[in-house]
Amino acid sequence: MKQSVNAVIDFFYPPFRRLIPLQTFRYMACGGASTALDIVVYFISYNFILQKQIVHTPFVAVSPYIAAFFIAFAISFPTGFYLNRNVVFTGSTLRRRVQLARYFVLTVACIALNYIFIKLFVERFGIYPTVAKLLTTVIVVTFSYLTQKRFSFKVAKPAEAQK
Repeated sequence: MKQSVNAVIDFFYPPFRRLIPLQTFRYMACGGASTALDIVVYFISYNFILQKQIVHTPFVAVSPYIAAFFIAFAISFPTGFYLNRNVVFTGSTLRRRVQLARYFVLTVACIALNYIFIKLFVERFGIYPTVAKLLTTVIVVTFSYLTQKRFSFKVAKPAEAQK
């Protein structure tokens, strides 16, 4: 599957070769696909699965736009990790479990940011939930890219690799 994904992405890379490195292009392609999947699942969950209704659990009532976020996350987390590990950051010198743990920490931070910004945009600014999710995604993706490259999937420098 990894080779198939790389073949499709790399097919579209030549016009961008002079503008951005292959790794950045792959990140944009994988991130774009993962983000599109996340937004589609969010939209379907909010509008059709949850039907814009509050979700009542034994402990707390969850607003439909937050519940839709958690449903979308359940699909986008494993998809995103797979793509980042096996397509984008293949040169990482970290062990898979370290990558997963760091990716999880980053994801928890992204969940917190998603929650804060979606609540802020919907409840404070009155923005429609799907639009709020799109705005939130722009903010969170920027944060995510910077931390993934430097933390979750970093490549050890020669001195670090020997330790």
